[in-house]
Order: sequence, then structure tokens, then C-alpha cells
Amino acid sequence: MSPPPSHRESLRSRAFEITVDDGRETFNALSIERADCETAWLISDTVYALENMR
Repeated sequence: MSPPPSHRESLRSRAFEITVDDGRETFNALSIERADCETAWLISDTVYALENMR
């Protein structure tokens, strides 16, 4: 494991609304990305309420 960088990295975040199954299912996702690297990113989906989870 390498030590953490000594400089501040530039991060950006974006929110998405994703629709699947011909429009029957929609969910939100959040992406956190390093602005200077195409392969450094994290994406997470979210739900509005527990009763909407399967």
C-alpha cells in the first residue's frame, strides 16, 4: 500500500437518475471522481425509502 499523496487531489461529484427496464425502474446514483484520472472513481446507488428496496 502506498502512502497518501502529500498534495490535495481535485475531486468532482455528479448525480445521476438512471432508468432501466423500459422505464419501469428509476434510481439515483452519485459518482465521486478524481478530475485528473479516468480510472479513479466511485459510484453508489441510493434509494428514497426502505419500502422501495427489494
